[in-house]
This record gives sequence, structure tokens and C-alpha cells, in this order.
Amino acid sequence: MPASPVTLIECPRDAMQGWPRIIPTAEKRDYLNQLLKVGFDTLDCGSFVSAKAIPQMADTRELIPQLETAAFATSLLAIVANLRGAEEAVQFPAIRYLGFPFSVSETFQQRNTNSSIAESLERVKAIQACCRQHQKELVVYLSMGFGNPYGDPYDEQIVFDWARQLHSLGVKILSLADTVGVASPDQVYRVTAHLVDKLPEVNIGVHLHSTPLNFSAKLEAAYTAGCRRFDGALLGIGGCPMADDHLVGNMNMLGLIDWFTGKGVELGLNDTELEKAVDMAKVLFHS
Repeated sequence: MPASPVTLIECPRDAMQGWPRIIPTAEKRDYLNQLLKVGFDTLDCGSFVSAKAIPQMADTRELIPQLETAAFATSLLAIVANLRGAEEAVQFPAIRYLGFPFSVSETFQQRNTNSSIAESLERVKAIQACCRQHQKELVVYLSMGFGNPYGDPYDEQIVFDWARQLHSLGVKILSLADTVGVASPDQVYRVTAHLVDKLPEVNIGVHLHSTPLNFSAKLEAAYTAGCRRFDGALLGIGGCPMADDHLVGNMNMLGLIDWFTGKGVELGLNDTELEKAVDMAKVLFHS
């Protein structure tokens, strides 16, 4: 019998946002349209945030209408940092998910969204109401969910408490984000397993950053814990530029695909289109 199905979220936005070369809109369009052909469940394709803060994403509004979403089953996800961004994002029919980065680190929440944790909770309430009004789904990323480099208070109970509070607001998708790659495999297992067990009505995902040395161990830990929603990016590029620290890249999507295939998980991806996407990524993210 095949292993349980998984949801793969390809994150070109995460790969692009900190890239030093400004990528022209036409190149982004062509790359994203190729990724749509592969068959991922979701593309994290852009963000409605301050162009001053993240200049690479300033063209998201222009880019979305150029994507060939009607021809493929893949859904689009866009990141927002406040209600104003959410109100923009929900105007695009092609966008199904809005993602909000909610940090359990006060320092990082200020860096990332220019708001305190308390203010961000109010933003989540407003964005959730906006999503419901416009038939969108909110994905909350619990960033710094495995620790932070700033000395802010952290323990696993803090993560659990915030997850429960977000769930009480009606959030149905929570993704544990290892924003700067500090998680150990044991910790990934403990935190993920606890939330999968205690919040069975919530889709618990992971947005892990890792080096090639601990890639498989972290992935194994999350999967064994019951997680079935995984973020990654082709070539393992990415990281939040607002962290302002040495960044550890995203989980390499090719590694995810190989690992799940080895487990007998049927992914339903188009291998030929995937090869083309990888070739495009190598050109797009050249040094």
C-alpha cells in the first residue's frame, strides 16, 4: 500500500526575495509558469508587503495576472504582513492562500513585520476576517518556531501556547518555520508531534531550513511526527532577508521529492516539466 499522501509547497518567493540580483518580472513569470506545469499543490509565488523592505517582491501585483493558473491545478499563496496587504491580495482570484509570518520571537516580529507579537495577533484576527469574507484560506507561519539567535525567550511551551491561540481564531493551517535553521531533528519531532496530536483539526506543516548534512534527519523527524505538509524550494535557495543573520537555505525540493519517492509516496508530479523547471532555476539563480 502506498504511503500517506503529502502536500508539497514550492516556494520560489522565498528563494527570490533575498536574491541579490533584481529578477525582471518577465523572468519570474516564465519561471513560475513552468513551476505550475510540474504539479505542486501550491506555489508560494509573491508577497504584498513594503517594496522598500523587500524590493524583489515589488512586482507581485503585476506578476500574478500573468500566471497561467487556469490551466493547472496548483494553487497560489502570497505572503502579507498586515491588513492592507491582505486587502490587496484577496482581489486576485488566482490567489487561494494568504500567508502571515507570526513569530514567537519579539525581535524577529519587529524586524519582519514592524510590529510586536501582540500587534501581530490583532493583525491575524483582521486578516482572518478578510480571508473569510473573500473565500481565501489563511496560513500562519510560526516563525522562529524552534528557537532564535536573538536571546528572546523560547521554549516549546511558548510555541504550543501560541499555536492554540491562533487555532482559537479559526486558523486551520499552521506551518512551523525553522527560520534560521537552528532546529535539531529531535526538536522537530517533539514540537511537530505535539501539535499534530493536540490540534488534530489543524493542518500542521513545516517550513524547514537545513544544510545538506541534516536535511534527511529533519525531514524524517517531521514525517514520523505525522506532518504531511512540507515547504521547499528548487536548489535549496532561500531564507528571510529580515533575519539579518547568516541564512541557511530552504529544504531543497528535489531532495524532498527523492525522499518521499523512496518512501513510496505518490506525488503526482510531471518529471519532464520538473527537469525543465530545474534547468530554468539554475539560470535564474546564477551567481
